[in-house]
Amino acid sequence: MSSNQVIHRVQHVYELLQQAEAAKKSITPLSEIYPDLTVDEAYQAQLLGIDQKVQGGQRVVGKKIGLTSVAMQQLLGVDQPDYGFLLNPMEISNNGLIHLDDLFQPKVEGEIAFVLRKDLKGPSVTIDDVIDATDYVAPALEIVDSRITDWKITLADTIADNASSGLFVIGDERFSLTDIDLPSIEMNLFKNGQLVNTGYGSDVLSHPAKCVAWLANKLSEYNVVLKAGEVILSGALSAAVAAEKGDRFTAGFSHIGKVEVTFK
Repeated sequence: MSSNQVIHRVQHVYELLQQAEAAKKSITPLSEIYPDLTVDEAYQAQLLGIDQKVQGGQRVVGKKIGLTSVAMQQLLGVDQPDYGFLLNPMEISNNGLIHLDDLFQPKVEGEIAFVLRKDLKGPSVTIDDVIDATDYVAPALEIVDSRITDWKITLADTIADNASSGLFVIGDERFSLTDIDLPSIEMNLFKNGQLVNTGYGSDVLSHPAKCVAWLANKLSEYNVVLKAGEVILSGALSAAVAAEKGDRFTAGFSHIGKVEVTFK
């Protein structure tokens, strides 16, 4: 395939996702339209979308890591995580309200959020580097969403769709990593007061900070840096749970508190 053909395909993928978002109508899987769509092309389409939003006045406030669990990687037939960008309109306050009609098909995940106090730039970032660069961690909920009909996604689909990003919520409390063993943190996710799943810090690449290190190193391939002050969502500690109107989700984490949001 010529470089012009690749550029045209990337542009078309970007346009399809933009049209879906503008019309609030999900689309056929991109991987059905372009069965040989590559991961690199999907990331190029993702960056086009982010650049467009930034030009429109939005700000990048962080990054998110997806597909950190073995189960999700096996489901999509991949052997590595993916990533997306967090923009300022995506952030919802703790105990806030989310209008379900603003989304497509949201699901909720409990995660550990890192907030950096200094930049992290790959390609040789380690867990220790991440810990040293972290200002604090906090409990978080990520509301993943997909512009692809019925979540029929491949790796290329979710990457192009900004790693199926929707919204995110950060807890009010901040915690230093000095006395916290991240892999042993237990997360319990409640839907309307009922426990729906449980996960541990060790469930994401064995250590949440390892996920952040992976991200810093992966982004170095695109000359992108994790910047001081950014929020990094380190990956879901358990399966995503579908949200409906009236649902209240609470994620309680051992040692680092809880975070909550309601859909209406």
